[in-house]
Amino acid sequence: MAELAKRALGRSGLQVTTLGFGAMELRDAPAGPAISDQQAEQVLNAVLDAGINFIDTSIDYGRSEELIGRFIAHRRAEFLLASKCGCVPGAPMGAEHIHTAENIRAGVEQSLRRMKTDYLDLVQFHRSLTHQQFIEHGALEAALALKKAGKVRLIGVSGTLPQLAEQIDMGVFDAFQIPYSALQREHEQIIARASAAGAGIIIRGGVARGAPTDWQRVYYMMPGSVMRDRWEQARLDELLDGMDRGEFMLRFTLSNPDLDTTIVGTKDLRHLRDNIAAAMKGPLPGNIVEEARRRLDAAGSRPLQAL
Repeated sequence: MAELAKRALGRSGLQVTTLGFGAMELRDAPAGPAISDQQAEQVLNAVLDAGINFIDTSIDYGRSEELIGRFIAHRRAEFLLASKCGCVPGAPMGAEHIHTAENIRAGVEQSLRRMKTDYLDLVQFHRSLTHQQFIEHGALEAALALKKAGKVRLIGVSGTLPQLAEQIDMGVFDAFQIPYSALQREHEQIIARASAAGAGIIIRGGVARGAPTDWQRVYYMMPGSVMRDRWEQARLDELLDGMDRGEFMLRFTLSNPDLDTTIVGTKDLRHLRDNIAAAMKGPLPGNIVEEARRRLDAAGSRPLQAL
């Protein structure tokens, strides 16, 4: 039976499936759409049954951590588990984050309890901070101490420009989670720079949260109307060759050689199976990627200069 491709997560030595699972969709009401325990159990076990070995969640994704602990803690050896820090335990999604040593420790300890595990494979700062913000209240020091104690294996950042360049130069982060897709290529150069420095690269937004089939959604402060204009101006439908738009988007993302894994979230088994089937086909043919990039450059989806 064919298996999902794996790549090394930077210099960590860990192997991750190129398709990961983003567990934000398990946050449940009122943070998001309602999900039953049975549905969450089915989706999480289907993720692991398919061989996906990287799951990304957060303290402030509603019930997500709780559901992971309840339904797949007994399968902990089968997957790498990533969460976030800086979020305030008990605060709703979108609340202000606090980057003190005390809050970093409290968040990680809560994640460990919720997910019924002794360690997190990766903890990521959930905001793209400056060097000064990482150190002024001991947040980075606390995260590194948790790593030294074995409660965290790797430290990373959910980062964006312009802070990413400084974060890479700090030389302390094992991985970066960065937004990227065909329609949002602004971080393409900085992704390459982070990868060349030895960091693991985790892509979020690799299918633009379904934007090519639902332009009403807003993603990372970019209105769906902008994404729609880029898609239409680049005439990407001409390049599909029998693919649906979702498959094209995912396989375009997987075509980036600097990617280690891309996290795609869903609470729908059918969507999960579609994502797996697309990922199994691997990157797009090189000539299609080259033509898509040429068209997207002209349509405004192009890399920003990495400083």
